[in-house]
Amino acid sequence: MQGEKIWNEVITVYRYQKLLSVNDYIFAPVKSIINLYKNAYSGLSLAAWWLSLVMLINRCGTMVVPFMTLYLTETKHYTIGKASMVMAVFGAGAVCGGILGGKLSDKFGFYNIQLSALVAGGVMFIILGQISEFPAICACTFVLAVLNETFRPANASAIAHYSNDDNRTRCYSLNRLSINLGWAAGGALGGFIASHNYHLLFWIDGLTNIGAAILLRTVLAPSRNSATPSKKDIPVKEASRSAYSDKPYMVFVVLTILFAMCFFQLFSTMPVFFKQVLQLTPFYIGCVMAFNGILIALFEMPVVFTLEQRGNYMAHIVNGTLLCALSFAVFSILPGALGLAVFSTIIVTAGEMLSMPFMNTFWTSRTNAHNRGQYAGLYTAAWSIAQIIGPYTGGQIAQHFGYYTLWWAVGGTGVVCAAGFKWLNMKTRPKQVVA
Repeated sequence: MQGEKIWNEVITVYRYQKLLSVNDYIFAPVKSIINLYKNAYSGLSLAAWWLSLVMLINRCGTMVVPFMTLYLTETKHYTIGKASMVMAVFGAGAVCGGILGGKLSDKFGFYNIQLSALVAGGVMFIILGQISEFPAICACTFVLAVLNETFRPANASAIAHYSNDDNRTRCYSLNRLSINLGWAAGGALGGFIASHNYHLLFWIDGLTNIGAAILLRTVLAPSRNSATPSKKDIPVKEASRSAYSDKPYMVFVVLTILFAMCFFQLFSTMPVFFKQVLQLTPFYIGCVMAFNGILIALFEMPVVFTLEQRGNYMAHIVNGTLLCALSFAVFSILPGALGLAVFSTIIVTAGEMLSMPFMNTFWTSRTNAHNRGQYAGLYTAAWSIAQIIGPYTGGQIAQHFGYYTLWWAVGGTGVVCAAGFKWLNMKTRPKQVVA
C-alpha cells in the first residue's frame, strides 16, 4: 500500500510537470505572441483606422500606373521611348504635386485637400482613358500626377494629426499596411482586367478614387467626426520654421532620395536581374516579390510596436538602411538562385520595416500644425524624385557595367546613407545636461 501511494504521487508530480512543460513551451509563447499582436494594433484612434481604410480603397484601384507602359505600347501602339516619356512626365507631375499638396494642406487643411485630390484625380483617370493624341496624353498625365500626389502630403499630415507621440509610428505603419495590401490586390486584379480591356483600368482607378472620397466624406468630415478640424479650426498662419530653412531636415531629404533610389531597384532592375541572370521564371519572380508584401503585412506592426517603446528611432533608420544595403550586396557575394533571391528579400524587408516607419517619425517630430504640410510635401517629393532617377540610373549602370557592379554601387550608396543618418542622429539628438 505504501509503495502504491508513493507511485501515485510520482505519477501525479510527473503529470503536473508535463502540464507545466506544455504550458511553458507551447501555450505561454503562443499567448505572448497573441498579446504582442493585440497590443500592436490597440491604442490607435478610430480616425486613424478610417484613414487607413480610405487608403486601402484608394490603393485597391491602383491599376493604371503599373500598366501604363503596356497600355501605351500595346493599345495605343506608341514606341517604348514615347511610353517612357509619358512615365517621366508622370514623375515630374508627382514631384510638383507633392510640394504643392504640402503647401495647400497647411493653408486649407488636410481634410479638404485629401477630398479634392481624390475626386479630381478620379475624374482625371477617367478622362485620360478617353484620350488618344500623344501630346494630350502627356498633358493629361501631368495634371493627373499633380492632382493625385497632392493627396499624399495631406494624408501624411492627417495621420500625424490623428495620432500621438506614443502611437504615431504605428499609425504610419498601419497606413503602409493598407498601401501594400491595396497595391497587391490592385496589381493582381489589374493584370486580369488588362488582359481583357485596358480602358476598364481607367474607369476602375477613377471610380475607386471617388469611392474613397465618398468614404472620407462620410466618416471623417468635420461635421461627422470631431477629430477632424473644420475650416474655422485650421490654425491661423503664424511665424514658424520653414522646412527649407531647416538644415538638418534638408539633409534628411537628400539622404531619403539616395536611400529611395537604392530601394526602388527592388521593383525595377531586380526583377530583370532575376530573369536574365538568376534564370528565374516569371512565376517565381512574382512569388518572391509577393513575399515582401506578405512579410510586411505579418510582422511590421509588431516590430514597430516593440521598437517604438525603446525610442531613438534614428538608430532604427540607420540599422534598416544598412540591412537594405546588404540585401543588394549579397548578390555580388553569395552564390545561388531562388534561395538567394528569397534570402535577399527577407533582408530588404527587415530593413524596410526598420527604416521607413521611423522616417515618418523623424520628419513629423520637427513639425507643428502650421508647417506640417510643407514638411510632408518635401518628404513626398523626395520619394517621387527617387522614383524618377533611381530606376533610370540603375538600368544604365546594369546595361553598361553589369548587374554585379550595380549591386556593389547600390550597397555602397546604402552604407553612405546609413553613415549620413548616423551623423544626423548625433546632430539632432537632444544634448544631455550634465549636473
